Amino acid sequence: MKTDTEILSRSPEWERRALEKLLLADARERRAARRWRVIKTLLWMLLVAGLAAVMISQSQNAAPAGLHTAVISIRGEISSDSENNAEQLLPALRSAMEDEGAQALVLQIDSPGGSPVQAGLVYDEIRRLRELHDKPVYAVVEDTCASAAYYIASAADKIYVNKASVVGSIGVLMDGFGFTGSLEKLGIERRLLTAGGNKGFLDPFSPMSDAQRQHAQTLLDQIHRQFIAAVKQGRGERLKETADTFSGLFWTGEQAVDMGLADSLGSVDGVAREVVKAEELVDYTPEEKVFERLTRRLGAAIGQGAVSALRSVALR
Repeated sequence: MKTDTEILSRSPEWERRALEKLLLADARERRAARRWRVIKTLLWMLLVAGLAAVMISQSQNAAPAGLHTAVISIRGEISSDSENNAEQLLPALRSAMEDEGAQALVLQIDSPGGSPVQAGLVYDEIRRLRELHDKPVYAVVEDTCASAAYYIASAADKIYVNKASVVGSIGVLMDGFGFTGSLEKLGIERRLLTAGGNKGFLDPFSPMSDAQRQHAQTLLDQIHRQFIAAVKQGRGERLKETADTFSGLFWTGEQAVDMGLADSLGSVDGVAREVVKAEELVDYTPEEKVFERLTRRLGAAIGQGAVSALRSVALR
């Protein structure tokens, strides 16, 4: 059995070893913390550099010094929430038309339609820029050029299509659902409080009166007349109007040429080579900035009832 003297004689050595272990552990933790801070700093630097590179590449148009054909693609739905909106397209249109090297602008379209407001803004700007710069604008249709997309295309000097393209659908719609009968069968009571007799207008769980239905139809008819007027202004005497032209029907590209909705068969490369006589293509299509995309996704949706329903009015 160890005496108190032996225990006391060994305690300084034990304390020294324990202290060394604590110091080594603390040193290891400090080194690990420093390494992690360095790694985090490098990761943030890489992230910032990557975002900067993306933003710089999106803000630059690498237009050559020589003559070329400017191209802007309009693909997918036309709406304020998509990349095909007036806020994005109008600056791109101006850049292409103001570039002295661009001999013409070609709109490469493949879209089923969308917002009449966005289409109208783009239509007006195309016509303004055509007159201002005395430079031709051509629309070239790929698979689809329907409704709001055709609204935009009709502002061009000429429209070229593929023989199998889908063209037309000159009409307006407002869609939704009505669940009032289903609620009654299920014994569910809809509790909607409003200030204003028509504030719940187009609410899917409330009945629609004849007056409200007529009001909605009046809105659609007025937007349809605006659409028709724009097409007639753009196509002029080339348009061979029939009872079906503005009925919302659509046709093949080959039929569209016969009806005066389009001018000829063609492709982007073919128009640049044979019509513009500037074979080199330069893409001016706008790309949504990274931070703008994040803002759109984080932005809160506003408006309920009639506002939400009216925003669904579309040329498609």
